[in-house]
Amino acid sequence: MTNNWSVFVLEYAYSHEPWVGLVKGMEKDGMVDLPYSFVLATKGDRRILVDAGFMKTGSEEEFPRKFQVKQWISPLRMLAEMDVRPEDITDIVVTHAHFDHMGAIGEFPDAHIHIQKTELLTWYEAIALPRRFSHLTRIIDPDTLRAALNASIQHRVTLIDGDRDHILPGIHVRLAAGHTAGQQIVIIDTEKGAHVISGDCIYTRRQLTGHDNNGVYVPLNNATGTVWDQLKSIDRLNDAIDGDQSRLVILHDVDRWKGRPVVAEVEGYRVVQIV
Repeated sequence: MTNNWSVFVLEYAYSHEPWVGLVKGMEKDGMVDLPYSFVLATKGDRRILVDAGFMKTGSEEEFPRKFQVKQWISPLRMLAEMDVRPEDITDIVVTHAHFDHMGAIGEFPDAHIHIQKTELLTWYEAIALPRRFSHLTRIIDPDTLRAALNASIQHRVTLIDGDRDHILPGIHVRLAAGHTAGQQIVIIDTEKGAHVISGDCIYTRRQLTGHDNNGVYVPLNNATGTVWDQLKSIDRLNDAIDGDQSRLVILHDVDRWKGRPVVAEVEGYRVVQIV
């Protein structure tokens, strides 16, 4: 059986914030309407997610206000547009544990979660630190960590230790620390070659090409890791796409995955087919 997947990006929220809060060297670029998304990959009867978005219940109501996320639709509504129910999702590959990527994992009671061991365990450690360290966890929803713990108790979590091929058939991960301690990028085999989900390794292609198209990688301003780790991870991302940006999927793509077919739209939020 082929390991080739069909890949869709599901848009579900927007924030309005300054570019320079996200990426170094963008002081003159003003404000950006930043899309939030997650990925649905399908093969035969199998349905998996890369990240899961966030809901607006319980403590999660606090985070959209904190980060100026004023436009939102339920990720479950976007999945329903693709005739996918929560119980249809067999696996969720989490790029990193920030609320907008991992917040909705509790909505998928049967899904197995794949996350870097360093990512999950580091956040358990960080959230236990004295309150004076709380800047580290300002994008972490404690309820998300509780949901991950509950899934762990139910034996529905795999802690990945670094790079691994075929965590599922045709799905591979590479450690890409920097934005967080254990972020991973996700490589998906398709009929048009491997496509790479960036997580929050980058927000814009300028981070790959350089601000002046000079080839100098550009780090983030919203990272808990070092610039050193970020730039090495951007290089790993570039290696994974073999320099071919048509194989790159940026989850916060301000161009809204330009050139790809829009297969559905709900209240202005798009479902875009990558392959």
